[in-house]
Amino acid sequence: MMRMFKKVLVSEDHETANLSVQNTLKDLEVENIDYVYYCDDAYNRIKSSLNTDTPYDLLITDLYYEEDHHKQKIQSGFELIEEVRKIHPTIKILVFSSEHRPIMVQKVMQQLKANGYVRKARRDAQVLKQALLAIANDKKFVSEDLSRHLHPNNNYEFTALDVEILNHLAEGTLQKDIPSRLKEKKINPHSLSSVEKRIARMKEELGIQTKEQLIAYSKDIGII
Repeated sequence: MMRMFKKVLVSEDHETANLSVQNTLKDLEVENIDYVYYCDDAYNRIKSSLNTDTPYDLLITDLYYEEDHHKQKIQSGFELIEEVRKIHPTIKILVFSSEHRPIMVQKVMQQLKANGYVRKARRDAQVLKQALLAIANDKKFVSEDLSRHLHPNNNYEFTALDVEILNHLAEGTLQKDIPSRLKEKKINPHSLSSVEKRIARMKEELGIQTKEQLIAYSKDIGII
């Protein structure tokens, strides 16, 4: 039997995207829907709803919000998800954002424990409907245009040293010259053997054969 949400909160500061979400929710016959433009308002609405018989069971949020004259304590969807999870751990969360870098999608789904992720794009209303149906029935959902770019081994956690080494490689610095660059910045460890081990570790963990592929992958997921 198909289940659907009883009470939904949409946090979105762009009206065109808001309309897309509204129309999709109406098509699915969701009747109890509230809309806010700011993260603080979203958090406060969810917090207040917990004292009622009908708390929100779904939050739809963007990740980035434009700054204006309304100063906000919670300034991004990332922060909003973190704060909402603290007070309402069981609420379902769907991210609807133009952000498409794999490393950011991974962060939202794995670290922030969102239930779904849909990219704002052409025909996104159709994908939103698929996501809502999946999430309502306790399934995770990432739109196909994003999921096919997620590396199967992308749970590797890059260290600050990894990123520093990758940036030097991407700039064309020879591997043998990286230790001196690290030493100049007082970054430890900075021996050649340490650099070689970090590069070998990254390639092994990610299933990548060459430094060129490693640089390309790092750019693709947005860490450099």
